[in-house]
Amino acid sequence: MASYSIEVSATAEKQIRRLGSSDRLRVLRAIQQLSHNPRPRGCRKLQGYDDVFRMRIGTHRVIYSIETRRLLIIILKVGHRKDVYR
Repeated sequence: MASYSIEVSATAEKQIRRLGSSDRLRVLRAIQQLSHNPRPRGCRKLQGYDDVFRMRIGTHRVIYSIETRRLLIIILKVGHRKDVYR
């Protein structure tokens, strides 16, 4: 199985920088693992969207899109569970 490329949106990049150091490390590790397995155990498809998923990392969520034809994962948002869906 080929590995996926990962792109991070400007919004997500800012949100990652605002996280605390330990949370930032956990999120970045989880994002790196998406390149090998874009649909890890526990990820959920968001209703109302095509190919948009969320991944739980403690109290934080990573919202991302998968483009299977291009083998690309786009990180859309990263944030606390109470704020990320707004």
